[in-house]
Amino acid sequence: MKYILYFLVSFFTLNAFAADITVEMLNKRSDGQIMVYSEDISRIKVGDTITWVPTTKGHNIHFLAGPEGWEVPKKSKMSKEYSYKFEIPGIYFYQCTPHKGMGMIALVVVGGDISNKDVIAKVKVVAKSKKKLPELLDQL
Repeated sequence: MKYILYFLVSFFTLNAFAADITVEMLNKRSDGQIMVYSEDISRIKVGDTITWVPTTKGHNIHFLAGPEGWEVPKKSKMSKEYSYKFEIPGIYFYQCTPHKGMGMIALVVVGGDISNKDVIAKVKVVAKSKKKLPELLDQL
C-alpha cells in the first residue's frame, strides 16, 4: 500500500508541473525574419507539451529527427494546430514542409539533453536550412 501511495503522489506531482508551451508558425517574426516559428529553439522539460499554432495558412510541423527510441509522429496537417507531449529527453528537429528551403526549421530540447546533437547535425536539409541548422546547433 505504501508503494502504491508513493507512486500515485509521484505521478500526480510530476504531471502537475508539466507545462504547455505555444509556438506560432509565422510568415514574419518581430525580429524581421520571415517564414519562421516564434521560437527557433524551445527548451522544455520531460512531460511538457508544445502546441504549434498557425497564424496564417500554409504552415505545418514535420519532424525529421529525434532521440533514440522516439516514435516519429511524422507531420501535422497543413494550416492546423498541432500538439505533442515530449516524453523522451533529447533534441527534436522539425521543419515546415512548404518553407523548409526558406529556413523554416526549429529545435526542441527536452530535459536539457543534447546527446543526440551529432545525429541532428547529419539530417539532410536544403537551401537556407543548410546554414541555419548548424547555427541553431551552435546555440545548444
